Amino acid sequence: MTTENTIPTHATLAAPGLSVAPEKASAKKNTGPKKNAPRSLKAATGGKPKAAAATRSKKVTPAKGPTEPVKAPLSPNPHAPREGSKTALAVAMLQRKNGATLAEMMDQMGWQKHTVRGFIAGAMKKAGYTVESFKSDRGERSYRINP
Repeated sequence: MTTENTIPTHATLAAPGLSVAPEKASAKKNTGPKKNAPRSLKAATGGKPKAAAATRSKKVTPAKGPTEPVKAPLSPNPHAPREGSKTALAVAMLQRKNGATLAEMMDQMGWQKHTVRGFIAGAMKKAGYTVESFKSDRGERSYRINP
């Protein structure tokens, strides 16, 4: 008698009538609404919240102690520029008797012409100043804040 060295296969180990490996499920799941389905069968999206959620009330806790203001104004005029800032320097120059020329402001501030003019037209107006523009005796454009 000869014995053969055979390695049992999965098929011989499995019970009769069972397949060796289960079949794989399809990789694509049909989770969304069907194409060409009528609107009534598609899931609703968005819309108003349900009435039950709107009727629930949360417990409100009172505030603890009196509230204090966050910061007190640093100066009596809240629109006044900070001391030492470029805006404060420009306001001081424009409040002089003869005002300030465009060239003087360019030198003092280190700005270009369009920056000085934009500052006067925008920031000064926003701060509530009325800036007067005129030609000086020398023919230079000058600006002044009227008191």
